[in-house]
Amino acid sequence: MTRAAILGAGAWGTTFAAVLADAGTEALLWGRDADVVDQINGERRNDRFLAGMDLPEGIRATTDAREALEGADVVAVALPAQKVRGIIGDLEDAVPSNAVVASLMKGIEVGTHQRMSTVLRDVWDLPEDRVLVVSGPNLAREIAVKQPTATVVAGTNTDAAEMLAAATASSYFRPYTNPDVAGVELCGAFKNVVAVGVGVTDGLGFGHNTTATVITRGLTEITRLGVAIGAHPDTFSGLAGMGDLIATCASPLSRNHTLGKHLGTGATLPEAIERTGGTAEGVQTSLSIQELAREHGVDVPICDAVVDMLHHGEPIGDVVRRLLSRPRKAELT
Repeated sequence: MTRAAILGAGAWGTTFAAVLADAGTEALLWGRDADVVDQINGERRNDRFLAGMDLPEGIRATTDAREALEGADVVAVALPAQKVRGIIGDLEDAVPSNAVVASLMKGIEVGTHQRMSTVLRDVWDLPEDRVLVVSGPNLAREIAVKQPTATVVAGTNTDAAEMLAAATASSYFRPYTNPDVAGVELCGAFKNVVAVGVGVTDGLGFGHNTTATVITRGLTEITRLGVAIGAHPDTFSGLAGMGDLIATCASPLSRNHTLGKHLGTGATLPEAIERTGGTAEGVQTSLSIQELAREHGVDVPICDAVVDMLHHGEPIGDVVRRLLSRPRKAELT
């Protein structure tokens, strides 16, 4: 039987452990909160992050990361993108030498502009062919109640990607493989920034036309930057691109959308963060995306607008008016 260690007992880490267990994979979940771990082991629930959800048999939890890692065939990392380096930095010697490492995180590291798979490779000194990325329209709560969804397992090593796909495939979770790691990760990170923007427009009371406009032009920005960094254009119309973008921008379950909506109704950023609960990765990732785009000479006006609202204190109305007053141009350029 395949054995998986999942680092991070939040909503997505716990849900992914459930996905693995339902697919017949032995799942050991690591979390730092002893109360969460005790409830998972004693009641098969994680009410702090997935209130009311029953977890399948086959999941165990521990507060000892080294115990979780011992003997794992798969190591899945579901930790806050901007904190992961510090959290796992001293675990390199505990990662089994033959384990495949999968990033479940969606962000670009502030300062380094590294994608999460690159951070894992850097921290644990891993070769590229041992690192995978899982990304797609994967809202944790919907998957936790076994609503059908698909995802992408991205990696340069086809055999490793197929192994992880087999370890997660079930009646409600359908994984596809894709060799375009950079494209899949950029989609997962950038869509959070666009979702903040959509949330702002919802908070302002705008309707579906505005939502569709921001999503569509957001996808244009993601694709433009992705091609500039060497990603495959087809990735952006797939599950990791358009699929994840739609789910994150349209769902009230999305923390990034929720945070944006609070901003649109007049909350300050600290107030919006507090009301949202959990980590909205788009807040910090917006800065990294903007800097990455400037490095490559790519125009990202929606990302720029989100940065101005989140980090420069610009009034939302002024930012929206500036976006709409940009010079007109042909769409297909």
